[in-house]
Amino acid sequence: MNNLSPFDPNSLRLQFPALQLEIDGRTAVYLDGPGGTQVPQSVIDAMIGYLSHGGSNSGGPFLTSQYTDHITNAARTAMMDFYNARRPDEIVFGQNMTSLNFSLSRALARTWQPGDEIIVTRLDHDANISPWLLAAQDCGVIVRWLDFDPVDCTLRLDLLTDLLNEKTRLLAITYASNAVGSITNVQHATELAHAAGAMVLIDSVHYAPHGLIDVQALDCDFLISSAYKYFGPHTGILYGKYELLDALTAYKVRPAPAKPAGKWETGTQSFESLAGVTAAVDYVASIAGEGGTRREQLVQAMQQIKTYEMALSQRFLLGATQVADLRVFGITDMERLTERTPTFAVSIDGMTAESVATRLGEQGIFVWHGHYYAVAVMARLGLLDEGGLVRIGFVHYNTFDEVDRVLEALAQLR
Repeated sequence: MNNLSPFDPNSLRLQFPALQLEIDGRTAVYLDGPGGTQVPQSVIDAMIGYLSHGGSNSGGPFLTSQYTDHITNAARTAMMDFYNARRPDEIVFGQNMTSLNFSLSRALARTWQPGDEIIVTRLDHDANISPWLLAAQDCGVIVRWLDFDPVDCTLRLDLLTDLLNEKTRLLAITYASNAVGSITNVQHATELAHAAGAMVLIDSVHYAPHGLIDVQALDCDFLISSAYKYFGPHTGILYGKYELLDALTAYKVRPAPAKPAGKWETGTQSFESLAGVTAAVDYVASIAGEGGTRREQLVQAMQQIKTYEMALSQRFLLGATQVADLRVFGITDMERLTERTPTFAVSIDGMTAESVATRLGEQGIFVWHGHYYAVAVMARLGLLDEGGLVRIGFVHYNTFDEVDRVLEALAQLR
């Protein structure tokens, strides 16, 4: 079977302690990346380093507090590079993406009037649906739904224009589906929404470990991701255009910091996690090798990752055709691999998703089953009450041998 890329993950795998885990004498296969990736030693060291050094709360006129401020500023700058934001003050940290989205939805809802409209999609994780449904319910705003094609599980952007009008205030849209891997042309969607006068929030949680993010090119108003999906700690990161973060009223205790970023960060941050965020961004950048700015390295690294992951997808999809009774949902056309991430929702006729995941787990192959909070996706596919699907997710530290191993295991289940 021909590979699309000479990328070799083996040297990178050595940096991940968790990837050395063995079960019954065989190395464990982590195919649960869409639910959270493992972390390299550099991230672990960065978090331990902060705690070992001794930190204090931010804003104090003494050494340990100044150290905390340095760690926070470094993380803000790292995520500025990761997102290609214009300035560090456009980066906001929070407990997780869901918490940040609830905070943002509450703030934006203050600017809406009864009869206004928002658009959510059936392809999104519920963390980019429920916050907006609740906010709309609170202030009498109409919710419009953008559907996806159940055949290839791609968002129906051709229907977006029909939903947009002068009353539309927000489009909340996914960059890539955490369930079926489909990538959305969010730049085009943003252009359409802005032409109608609506703001755009992009959920990039699933896309971030697989493709380059450039908020300036996208021109989105807000974008959210979670560092634990790209080899970092459990921290959510919000990008917002400076003028919007500055103008909106954040729900926060008094007095709120003057700078927009701090204004949106509630309570004391997990500073050790922020040290890990910087290390995670630096790890991804290091894949490109030496030379250039961190942003330039990120651009190169993400291209290498994408090319290699397309090869993993190719190998999996070709092998899947040889597994009896196995169905892969979403894009399966080899000519369309650029339109999906290496995340596959599958089913085996006659077996529940739970039983498949359990049997694989017994063999040291870790996959998720159920709806993985993509509730609207499973409902649209008619599978929500049937136990959902099995999700097999590859990232750049996975190998072709691991692809073969899960395919062999799936073939033997029946």
